[in-house]
Amino acid sequence: MKKIIKSLLTEYGINWTINRALYSTKIKMMSLMPLSDIVFEKNVNIKRINIFDFDVTKIKKFLRGLSEEKKEEIVSIADKAIAGIICGFSSIELDYGAPINWHLNPMTGVESRKDIKWYQIPDFDDERGDIKVVWEASRLTHFYYFVRAYLLTDDKKYYDAFSSQLENWLKNNPYPYGANFKCGQECTLRMINALIAYTVFEKCGITTDDDKNNVIRLVELCYKKVLSNFFYAHKCIKNNHTFSEICGLIVGAWCCDDMPGVKKAYKLLDKEIINQFQADGGFTQYSFNYHRFTLQIIECVFKISEKTKLKVTEIERIKNSVLLLYQVQNDNGDVPNYGSNDGALIFPVTSCSYRDFRPVLNTVYALIEGKRLYESGVYDEELLWFGEGKVLSRESVERKPSAFDDTGFYTLRHDEGFLMTCLQNYNSRPAHMDQLHFDLWHKGINVFCDNGTYSYASRLGKMLSSTAAHNTVKFQEIEQMNKNGAFLVTDWTKRKNVIIDNSSFRGTMISKNGYEHTRFIKRTDQGYLINDEITGDGDYCEFYFHTPCDVKIDNSGFKLYKNDQYICSVETSGVIENKNAFRSIYYLKKDEINCVTIKGFLVEKKCIMEFNVIFSSD
Repeated sequence: MKKIIKSLLTEYGINWTINRALYSTKIKMMSLMPLSDIVFEKNVNIKRINIFDFDVTKIKKFLRGLSEEKKEEIVSIADKAIAGIICGFSSIELDYGAPINWHLNPMTGVESRKDIKWYQIPDFDDERGDIKVVWEASRLTHFYYFVRAYLLTDDKKYYDAFSSQLENWLKNNPYPYGANFKCGQECTLRMINALIAYTVFEKCGITTDDDKNNVIRLVELCYKKVLSNFFYAHKCIKNNHTFSEICGLIVGAWCCDDMPGVKKAYKLLDKEIINQFQADGGFTQYSFNYHRFTLQIIECVFKISEKTKLKVTEIERIKNSVLLLYQVQNDNGDVPNYGSNDGALIFPVTSCSYRDFRPVLNTVYALIEGKRLYESGVYDEELLWFGEGKVLSRESVERKPSAFDDTGFYTLRHDEGFLMTCLQNYNSRPAHMDQLHFDLWHKGINVFCDNGTYSYASRLGKMLSSTAAHNTVKFQEIEQMNKNGAFLVTDWTKRKNVIIDNSSFRGTMISKNGYEHTRFIKRTDQGYLINDEITGDGDYCEFYFHTPCDVKIDNSGFKLYKNDQYICSVETSGVIENKNAFRSIYYLKKDEINCVTIKGFLVEKKCIMEFNVIFSSD
């Protein structure tokens, strides 16, 4: 316990530790004396809700120009949502029933209690299961499919579903009871999604006074939650939640005609951009999915600025953050499945796949630079929703070997792909044990991949955040860092001796758990040469290569095949074994992959291994 407290004070900081203790004390006090929560509640008075404005004609024209397959997909998702079957986490169908049971976890069949206040409901409950599944329907993300399906078909049943589900949600979620008021971020997204859906239906001339009153009521409750509990997101979490709830403050304050509150929230947003985005564009939550999440929040604030007449000023870091993701992007829009990934695509105003980052990168870049990153394509829909919808010229940005040293991302490139590795000097809390992990992409295939997250509330999720779930080295049975509970990581690693040029990378990770790992990666005419050196007081270490490809072990190492096509070979020595493993590209969804493990032994406290990756010449 003393070691954990020391790590909290030295790594998380005294202020964070005190603020976290204060918040825990507040929750305990309210749980013991439920009437004491009134002390923390803020009064709000919603006066207007027309914070969004859209060129519905342009959006409708774009949607109707999609392929029949894309249009059918939108309509199908909307039809299922009418019946209470929600596309959760961008990948799985969750049946909440009709009418929707807003407190149900469809994966366990267990309801979260709705007769107790939000702070009395635990984050983790084995019987109920992952609370994020309960939240998924109440995020109201499926309202976008109602709107888009209506614009495609002019069928009023999609408006009727929006209207009835909104009314039903309010009836079954009295403030402050139940899990759906537990998280300020969830309340912010629910508020924004309802406002956007209402705005489009209202512009189409089909809403009623009851709809307007219901939206006002929803905004009132959700803003009240965010305003009354912002301390936690601002002082204790300090990640994507902070950005979303600042956006919630902007929306709520504007709807209350509280311009001093709006201005204060914009100032907070600029400060948070400096705090959480490095100068090179890296996002300090160390997650590409949450990086995209936050960029979508930023594009939403840009949209809101049309009404507030205020601007985000710290745009250079945001521009750089777009360019960072652009440099680690495959041609189909995908990026490495790096860091924590909860499956969120908070504003699904695109017909692109969940893994395609082009819609948000294109939109944010256009909002800042007035130019697009890509040629015109299906991903332009997001720009119509959050941008001005103008015809823009393309900015030709070259993908090249890159060093984002502030946040520890490094890329090397070859003719038909790229390699990315990461080595951070942490200044905010990490989540995964992924130092010196590398992702390799070749001919559109993620040859060596990151295994993702699966769930924050599961044994598999915990395993996928560990050292052994990444393409790096595990020393003995020791993790790179130490994890306490679902999210608290202590004893952060350090780095030293990073050297990078257009064809090679070298860097050393120092683990406080008693060892060092130096990795050297060099691009060759045939592929990549990887050299590892591990020093420590131990007997052995294991090297991991996770791949969705088929594996064949031979005398020189192992070969990889995809759809019976030879991809590459890895020449090495040592004891080689191929094991089954899992990766999770989508939250709560897993795929079986292969994990090639090579065991090396330390001699005089040192182990040196070499891996020569040779691509097929075809």
